[in-house]
Amino acid sequence: MTRKVVVTDGGTLSKEILESADDSRYKWIALSNTTLGVLMATIDGSITLIALPDIFKGIGLNPLGPGNSFYLLWMILGFLVVTSVLVVSLGRLGDMYGRVKMYNLGFVIYTVGSLLLTIDWMQGRSGAMWLIVMRLVQGLGSAFLVANSSAILTDAFPSNQRGMALGINQVAGISGSFIGLILGGLLAPIDWRLVFLISVPIGIFGTVWAYYKLEERGVRQPSSIDWVGNVTFAVGLILILIGITYGIEPHGHSTTGWSSPAVLSELGGGLALLVVFFVVETKVSNPMFRVPLFKIKAFTFGTLSTFLVSIARGGLLFMLIIWLQGIWLPLHGYSFSATPLWAGIFMLPLTVGFLIAGPISGYLSDRFGPRLFATVGPLGTAFAFVLLLFAPVEFSYVYFAITLLLSGLSQGLFASPNRAAVMNSLPPQDRGVGGAMNSTFQNSAQVFSIGIFFSLMIAGLSSSLPAVMTRGLISHGVNPSLASSVGHLPAVSILFAAFLGYDPIRKLLGNTVLSHLSRTNVAALTGRKFFPDLISTSFSTGLHEAFVFALIACIVAAVVSFSRGAQ
Repeated sequence: MTRKVVVTDGGTLSKEILESADDSRYKWIALSNTTLGVLMATIDGSITLIALPDIFKGIGLNPLGPGNSFYLLWMILGFLVVTSVLVVSLGRLGDMYGRVKMYNLGFVIYTVGSLLLTIDWMQGRSGAMWLIVMRLVQGLGSAFLVANSSAILTDAFPSNQRGMALGINQVAGISGSFIGLILGGLLAPIDWRLVFLISVPIGIFGTVWAYYKLEERGVRQPSSIDWVGNVTFAVGLILILIGITYGIEPHGHSTTGWSSPAVLSELGGGLALLVVFFVVETKVSNPMFRVPLFKIKAFTFGTLSTFLVSIARGGLLFMLIIWLQGIWLPLHGYSFSATPLWAGIFMLPLTVGFLIAGPISGYLSDRFGPRLFATVGPLGTAFAFVLLLFAPVEFSYVYFAITLLLSGLSQGLFASPNRAAVMNSLPPQDRGVGGAMNSTFQNSAQVFSIGIFFSLMIAGLSSSLPAVMTRGLISHGVNPSLASSVGHLPAVSILFAAFLGYDPIRKLLGNTVLSHLSRTNVAALTGRKFFPDLISTSFSTGLHEAFVFALIACIVAAVVSFSRGAQ
């Protein structure tokens, strides 16, 4: 845009120059506020992972008890499911009624949800249901924030600076999922309610700041709401995500639930509704999902590579946490109760890599184009998975930290340029819905990834763990029939026990059984070496299968990114 400089007799600048200065200030206000909103939302997406033991202890519920896995799974995944389902609809509403208006509403909803989480007065399953419902409210607020933040930034920044701006915003969002691990580990032992209370003052500040400082600068496109599209998309995606969450649960004599009629019905019904959704979107005059946007090569290839990289990253977080908490940290002298916090601390190199590479790659992609960075990033992530494949179960931490740093740098290298390329490819009137469509693929991929990684891990564990577990328990005085029963418990129970930072054998056997064993056997069974040594071989098998899957996803993402062509 050409600006005129007009100097009056008094030597003052023209209105055009004054407006230019205001534009320069505003873009940094938009960046800082949206980064705060996205960071807050993603921190709370993961903060409960490390805090779950203290949360369940606080409400008096054993998450590994019969029938309680529902509460555990939905405390972990409910937030992601709601965000994945609603982000496109809310991005469309932003295009229609104002992106800033929808974004501000997200701050309000998120803050209210966070406050209501802290006042849970109930115990047991009732208390858990309250937390799950309020987490869904938080997820709704998060969806408003995520759906409109990228569009607000794209409206505020010129095209030659969007890569840097979107890079800072997205890297803050992705790194928030790792920062949440640390905060959860620090706050939950003090009081589990602090895990949610910390978002309240930040949310109030962000709400007031956004209300007074953010401006509607986008192209609004008033139209009617596509109710049929919204309903078929939401219900279809919910059914698929529910099917995935219960696919990792055992069914009958099977170690997973993928063959159960309920899971097959949920997946089949969800896919059928999504097919109906895409047909509807090509027929209605004001569709929620802008199918014609997929004719834009940069948008389609960028969104597909986003999905593939997110598939690789989503389950990785869980696998590394279980690896650290269930095996490595206990073998290095950490008590089981301390492993959740230290798992978050030892994963910091991954976050550092994100924080370094994201803004830098965004800035460089503004100058040299996104194709190179969006291609090299997944390749570097793939190489990090190769290094993890060759790492022994009881690894050297220096080796592990360097590998995590490489993975973080590579993912940061990809995230910013790819997001900027996607947003720059969109027409101004479709930035809200287009950015939200991209976010939907990213968030959904995380849920898919968790289901895939856990299924591969469970398959690996189930092949050898029952026999190894049974022999190990019998060798320390446990009744053979009881040892066989515990050895054949669902592998997902073993994984969750390690993931929650419990003493797994004490949790699986119970104090009554342990009271009938000798003091020497009890010390051996509940010590820091027995369980890690017991599962390490079986765990390694499942871990390798999961890492090979992620490695392939990253290589395909690199090919897709390279195939988008020069931009």
